[in-house]
Amino acid sequence: MTSERECYVYIVPPGATEFVTAGRFRVFPTPEGESVGEFVYGRRYLERVDAVELDPVELKLRRGSYETARMEGFFGAIRDSMPDFWGRRIIERNAGHTQLEEFDYLMQGPDDRTGALGFGLNVEPSAPRRKFNRTLDLERLLVTADAVINDESDLAGSAAGQVEALMLLGTSMGGARPKAVVEHEQDLWLTKFTRQDDRWNHPRVEHGLLKLAEACNLTVADSEITTVAGRDVLLVRRFDRDRMKGGYRRYRMVSALTLLQIDDDPTARTDWSYILLADELRRVSAEPAADLRELFGRMCFNAMVSNLDDHPRNHAVLAKERDWRLSPAFDLTPAPVIAMDRRDLAMTCGKFGRYANRINLLSQHGRFLLSKTEAVALLDRTVETVRSQWRTVMRHAGVSEADCEAISRAFLYDGFFYEEVA
Repeated sequence: MTSERECYVYIVPPGATEFVTAGRFRVFPTPEGESVGEFVYGRRYLERVDAVELDPVELKLRRGSYETARMEGFFGAIRDSMPDFWGRRIIERNAGHTQLEEFDYLMQGPDDRTGALGFGLNVEPSAPRRKFNRTLDLERLLVTADAVINDESDLAGSAAGQVEALMLLGTSMGGARPKAVVEHEQDLWLTKFTRQDDRWNHPRVEHGLLKLAEACNLTVADSEITTVAGRDVLLVRRFDRDRMKGGYRRYRMVSALTLLQIDDDPTARTDWSYILLADELRRVSAEPAADLRELFGRMCFNAMVSNLDDHPRNHAVLAKERDWRLSPAFDLTPAPVIAMDRRDLAMTCGKFGRYANRINLLSQHGRFLLSKTEAVALLDRTVETVRSQWRTVMRHAGVSEADCEAISRAFLYDGFFYEEVA
């Protein structure tokens, strides 16, 4: 049973670079053995002219307490700020054991976590971390990442210091691949490293897929490739940060899981849905027509390139000021599976479920505020771009011919075009 724990929640308001205290978060056990979470906005925070909500659906800006028994008592916006699989592995390595409560992962997460939130035990927040790894540090970080993957007990030099440096940054940025955050060209970039068991050059393939999505007129995160010690590293510019004099502006960001108010446990995947996400975007987006068109385009693109890991954590909304908008696309990876008759996306994409098929994708066009004609035209343009450009774009991104062959089955598989949908 989880013990009672509490902390203060900090936020960087729009236009600022320093944390202020937004409220208090508490998790406590019930007599029935459940864990319940409680959040209360601070009175002084509510009186600020720049006070903003933590998220647009669950923790609206008002007096009084919020409670949840979902996800062991963790509200969606708070969960989105917590370390991902890779970050948890780093924290467990640093702690020397895996017997940690969810609250431990929250408190031991990085200062520079995703979005605009911070957490601490003091009423007044500490100053945000100013020192970041640089691209010059990538080789050291790469060696450390390899050690974590291989579960090596020691490294040459100051192993503990290297693990600590890797732990402090980039551990809530989503996904299970080894990563860190570096400062590069006056911006913060998420760096993704290769693994020894990769079947192809993941950094270059992901970079190429982002560029292909951009060629399809989708809004994507900026990316670059750099080479360190003979190994490629992907750099993805963080869109929840902007450099200002004296620090970085931090933008609120919550995942589609939070918008849908669902869990990321696979048992909850029946609620993972582009259609329901479109409904939520219509409610919270400052420009719903543009964001729904973009979401429809991404859904179609994911089906065309077999990006079958398009789960709700890989979709988000971002608030640079007060208004919420769909964030740029990120974490795009092809899955060249053997099946040529049917492939399923991670989220429901039409009235025939998760089937990555043209008829299914078009079946709920109205939920995206698109007419049938508009939806067909958008989908067909994307098909033509993917068909005519995917290999050229990949080769331009530095993907080898052998790797292009390895991923070729991901693009426009036969079942995408079937007219009969069961």
